[in-house]
Amino acid sequence: MRFPLIALPLLGLAACTAGPDYRGPETAKPVSPGAQFVRAPDDTRAQAPAAAAWWTALGDPVLDALETRALAANPGVAVAEARVRQARASLRSERANALPSANASALFVHATLPGVDLGNSDESDQSGGGSQSLNFYNLGFDASWEVDLWGGKRRGVEAARSQFEAAQANVADAQVSLTAEIAQAYVNLRDRQQRIVLAQEALTRQREMLRLTEQRHARGTASALELEQQRNLAEQGEAALLPLSAERDAYLNALATLAGEAPGALDAMLTAPAAVPLPPAEVAVGDPAALLKRRPDVRAAERQLAAATAKIGVAEAARFPSLSFMGLIGIGGTNPGDLVDLDQLAAIAMPRLSWSFLDFGRNAARVEQAKGAQDEAAAQYRQAVLTALRDSEDALSRFGARRLSVASAARSKTSADRTAALMRQRFEAGAATRIQLLDAERQSLSAAQALSQGTAAMTADYIALQKALGLGWR
Repeated sequence: MRFPLIALPLLGLAACTAGPDYRGPETAKPVSPGAQFVRAPDDTRAQAPAAAAWWTALGDPVLDALETRALAANPGVAVAEARVRQARASLRSERANALPSANASALFVHATLPGVDLGNSDESDQSGGGSQSLNFYNLGFDASWEVDLWGGKRRGVEAARSQFEAAQANVADAQVSLTAEIAQAYVNLRDRQQRIVLAQEALTRQREMLRLTEQRHARGTASALELEQQRNLAEQGEAALLPLSAERDAYLNALATLAGEAPGALDAMLTAPAAVPLPPAEVAVGDPAALLKRRPDVRAAERQLAAATAKIGVAEAARFPSLSFMGLIGIGGTNPGDLVDLDQLAAIAMPRLSWSFLDFGRNAARVEQAKGAQDEAAAQYRQAVLTALRDSEDALSRFGARRLSVASAARSKTSADRTAALMRQRFEAGAATRIQLLDAERQSLSAAQALSQGTAAMTADYIALQKALGLGWR
């Protein structure tokens, strides 16, 4: 009865928890409360944006359908979700490790021992030269429990919970990347389709100009230089169509695989050309403090820091004594009937106190390793914060500048259209040749291609901004 009295103070220590308590990333807060984005253009609003389905603001039902399919079937998201299930199972395992464990067993032993008098053994084996045989039957039950004196198991649960939450944030981060990649590929596809149509129309006019120049050259009213110039322009137009067609096919393949389909599976849905979707007139961006709470990669880095902090407590607890209890209950004997004979019942209780006090610095090294891992996680968190802020500021700056560039391209397209209209009036009045009219129309189509390309780049910058803001997860 003395041991329980000795153990009482140790059991009281079970309320202690080794290692530092996590209080958030104290050393990684570069954003002051109330701060706003430095590079935000005038057409953005400080209201907090919606985290999910930002692409609906582009007003394209086909894109909406693609995003839904990709989120449901993309293998990359499925990988991240599988890791969440692994982390959840690891958390359950850590919780179970803090509870008692019990085992049941059934045992039968048959032994033949030479030259040994076993007393209650079976009759001697006459062919064995005096050897004795023994049968032993046993049914048993044992239970064990290690008291969490220093909170090491509680810290293990805390670390597993933080890693589970980090895995959830990684799923959200995969969704952010996927939705942006889908939208980017879709915008690029629509841009290439539009530019192919415009390039084909321009090439038709260039070929007509070449045909007319060949007629003039045959009549002696056009020089060989003029003919070669027109032939060169026609060759350039044909050559420009080839990479556009290859890029269109590549984006069709990309959209199919991102949606979890084989290349070509979505061609029927996407082959018909359509306009490049336009971003809304105003964009909600929120503020940097909200950004850091919303971006999944920042949240994942913060949760990894919390897990690394908890693991210091796990390593610290291993430096101190451990107390465990083990109990055995068994029944049995040398005959099968002994399995139901309660007089054969045996019970053992075994408290055990152990302490690896002479480990030549192993535990201290593990604690130092855990502290180094915490420092690494803190640095990674700060890096994630700075990267998020830089991504957002860069995206805001590019988006603002691109809108001005598209406005300039639109003015250039309007001017080219007016030039073509005036040239048609001169042609109909007999003051301009057909070649001059075709050339003006070709330049108008070139301006339309530049506008399409600029519009696609502006929408792409809008998509990059949504990704930088950490939007697109459910």
